[in-house]
Order: sequence, then C-alpha cells, then structure tokens
Amino acid sequence: MGRRRKLLERILIGRSDANIPFEQTRTLLKALGFSEKIRGSHHKFIREGVEELINLQEVEGKCKPSSRKSRVSANPIRSGRCARLF
Repeated sequence: MGRRRKLLERILIGRSDANIPFEQTRTLLKALGFSEKIRGSHHKFIREGVEELINLQEVEGKCKPSSRKSRVSANPIRSGRCARLF
C-alpha cells in the first residue's frame, strides 16, 4: 500500500488527528486535484466540484488539529468524497 493511501486512511479514520504530517497532507491534496492558495499561515485548498474549503495550518511540522476538526463534517476528505479518487 502506498504512502498516500496510508495517509488518506489515517485522515479518514480520524484517530491520529494530532499527528498528521503537514507536507504529506499538502502532497496528498495536490495529488487529489486540489489547488493551494496560501495567505499567511493558512493553506487553503480548493477543487472544482467540491464546495467545501479545506483550510490547514502547520504547527511543528504537523497539521494544526483545530483547523481540521472545525471542518470535520464539511471536509471532503473526511466525508469520503476524495477517497474514491484513488
């Protein structure tokens, strides 16, 4: 199983939200067809056909948990809409 698939599964399961590597998450989102816009420390990912915005911040090389948790219900990765792309 590839690294991207393993990371996607970790995100979808949601048990290790505090230990998701930021750079790997950026790479995964780009591989899933999202484009990135950076404003300050906020990395916003958008994709045509996906209404929700994914907003990530980096803290000590990891994704800031609060930025993910605040959008769990609206997050296209967590909701599984991106899982079918692999």
